[in-house]
Amino acid sequence: MMHPALKQYIGDKLVLSPPHEQLVANCFKSRSTKRNEILVEKGSIAKHLYFVVKGCLRVFLTDDNGNESTRFLIFEGRMGTAFPSFILKEPSIASIQSPEPSELLVLSYADRDLLLKEIPGFETMYRLGLELDYIASIQRIESLITMDSKARYNILMQTQPEIIKRLPNKIVADYLGISQETLSRLKSKK
Repeated sequence: MMHPALKQYIGDKLVLSPPHEQLVANCFKSRSTKRNEILVEKGSIAKHLYFVVKGCLRVFLTDDNGNESTRFLIFEGRMGTAFPSFILKEPSIASIQSPEPSELLVLSYADRDLLLKEIPGFETMYRLGLELDYIASIQRIESLITMDSKARYNILMQTQPEIIKRLPNKIVADYLGISQETLSRLKSKK
């Protein structure tokens, strides 16, 4: 039986026949994570796409000095992975971490291809999701280049307040491209 959160996510976009619903249920495997558990280590290949039922995943880079840079955050009802590694089947320059205990549904590359091939409309749904994530990534990059820290913080408060409420200041500051001290000042002015 398909997980209710996944059923809602897909049901908002597609109508599945009972056999197709069963195929989806069989392809997504349940997994729980602990706080700060690493799912994909830098240098390994990202072999799975993750659907977040509960919790959050963080895709981040680490430089030679150990400094981290958060590239992407994946909250409930969203899918993601270290896409360059997943698609190209090459070692990832990013890591994936679960900053809070999370419940995930995990889809392998082969099963993703099976669903794309076998289920009418699944490929379109998948592509549209990727397009929205791509747009969000571009807008984030543009904000890092064109806006000051206060403007980025205000936009984050308006569009994704759960990031500020749920994640540690270190991750929030990193995501905004600011110091923890600057984040503390911005929070205190609210």
